[in-house]
Amino acid sequence: MEETLFPLLSLVRLRMGIDGRGVTTLVAGAGCPLSCRWCINKRLLREAPVEHLTAAELLERVRIDDLYFRASGGGVTFGGGESLLHAAFIRSFRQICPEEWRICAETSLAVPEKQLRIAAEAVDGFIVDCKDMDPEIYHRYTGGDGELMHSNLRLLLEVVGPERVTVRVPLIPGYNTADDQVRSAELLRGFGVEKLDLFEYVVRE
Repeated sequence: MEETLFPLLSLVRLRMGIDGRGVTTLVAGAGCPLSCRWCINKRLLREAPVEHLTAAELLERVRIDDLYFRASGGGVTFGGGESLLHAAFIRSFRQICPEEWRICAETSLAVPEKQLRIAAEAVDGFIVDCKDMDPEIYHRYTGGDGELMHSNLRLLLEVVGPERVTVRVPLIPGYNTADDQVRSAELLRGFGVEKLDLFEYVVRE
């Protein structure tokens, strides 16, 4: 069987309190089913070549911070793009990295259920960017299906529990309002979400 490769866009070391607890390394991969208006991934694709790595090759890149990960309870956070498009790779990486490392995934949940279930086997913490819980606002900003995100979030909460899920609720200039953000947060609490992060996008044209 051919080994799964990860399409690496960027690797950012020594992040603190941004992508999960402790010191983390953000591993950003190419590919996303959404077309969000303010998308950093599009800029990275224009500016940085994609490098394809095996799980062992990625481990060699990030193990330099092993001491920081162990001391702080941190580890590796997979982002993107859409990290869960690479769920099988994340599972392979989890199998070979030190068990003390915490593996997180930043995701829009705009993936098939199969990918979500694979990731649930390997990821310690999910950081979900829900965009907005209103399907119309969601579609206008992302071009995607908000109902898919809703159903996957319900499944994720059921499979891994709310303690492993943080949902980010952005205020997106030109797309939603502070009231929309509050409504989204209320709906998410109704889903059973316990960890919410409300913030505002800083937009630079």
